[in-house]
Amino acid sequence: MNNPSVKWWQRLYVRIYLAVVASLMMMGVLFALWHIFVSTRFQNPYGLVIFDVLVALAGAMGAYPIVRRLMRRLERLQTSVDALGAGQLSTRVAVEGNDEVASLANSFNRSAARIENLLVAQKNLLSNASHELRSPLTRIRMAIELMQDRAQPEVRQELMRSIGELDQLIDEILLASRLDAISESAMTAEYLDFTALVAEECAAVDAQFEAQAISLHGDAKLLRRMTRNLLENARRHGQGSPINVTLKRHDENFVRLDVLDQGPGIPESERENIFDAFYRLPGASEKDGGVGLGLGLVRQIANAHHGNVQCISPEFTGGCFRVLLPI
Repeated sequence: MNNPSVKWWQRLYVRIYLAVVASLMMMGVLFALWHIFVSTRFQNPYGLVIFDVLVALAGAMGAYPIVRRLMRRLERLQTSVDALGAGQLSTRVAVEGNDEVASLANSFNRSAARIENLLVAQKNLLSNASHELRSPLTRIRMAIELMQDRAQPEVRQELMRSIGELDQLIDEILLASRLDAISESAMTAEYLDFTALVAEECAAVDAQFEAQAISLHGDAKLLRRMTRNLLENARRHGQGSPINVTLKRHDENFVRLDVLDQGPGIPESERENIFDAFYRLPGASEKDGGVGLGLGLVRQIANAHHGNVQCISPEFTGGCFRVLLPI
């Protein structure tokens, strides 16, 4: 990395080279002094060995501050790179000095700012486009309502199904973009009765519910949406089979929410893929419903609450989704 603003004497390799040369010169001077004033007067067979050890320690102590200062800057840079990779897009690193490490820090800051601006622009575009799609969808729905007497029932039904799917897609895209942009401190966390919340959603789809009394801190609206998406997924892919939901303590720090259906289940090789946006299982039809974002939102909401969700092997046949949330 050749930065023309860095003078030759400020370059890192020159400074390290000079430090090594200075250490060697110091060791040579000390050795010469020892030979002149000590070895000629005292005939100690171990004197040279002891002196070599002392000189080596002196050289190491002289080089340590330079190496440690360099490594601290590199460690701070590595910490910032890890933070950026973890999604903290506002991460920047302090620029210290005027050498190659400082130039690298400047390059990192420019790259991080560029990435942050691109992602913010993308999220804003996605959010604005989703908002703008609401108006034409509303007009189309009103037009279909007005032409009910003239349209064939199957055509009208298919149009309404397509509009409902588009409406759901827009809603889930908006929520996903908000979850990407929202910070943990901006969440409306409260201490809520999670058992009552899940019970309400289970009653709406006639799911069998078995639970312990569980309360936790979280965003009630997001947790309700997470539960609703899991139940909707079980209803859609369970082929009309009963839905069983259990809520209990997993251990001292987590609660466990299991949603089970008795459908065909999910192949083990697909159990991570189904959480990807717009992913459908092989052989799935668009007429089955869903837009491919529901389970991805479940994972985003669980992660936002410092939890996780997995598709696991149920005790019997069917599909089972397990959510772990901290208490």
